[in-house]
Amino acid sequence: MTLTELPIGKDARVIAVNGEGRVTRRLLEMGVIPGVSVQKIKMAPFGDPVEIRVRGYSLAMRRTESDAIEVSV
Repeated sequence: MTLTELPIGKDARVIAVNGEGRVTRRLLEMGVIPGVSVQKIKMAPFGDPVEIRVRGYSLAMRRTESDAIEVSV
């Protein structure tokens, strides 16, 4: 399941961050790494952006970025 598919308010664990380039590297630098716990806080009406809580802080990202993050409930 991807982070986009995760229901709002649910906790999950990051399995993988797919993709290459600056955006993927930046997500990894901000703490979205395999094994870390994340919670989906909210999603805008059209699905972009997505807000998550990771390592004690809130992070907003585009839907394409959250589609690249695989999670496990």
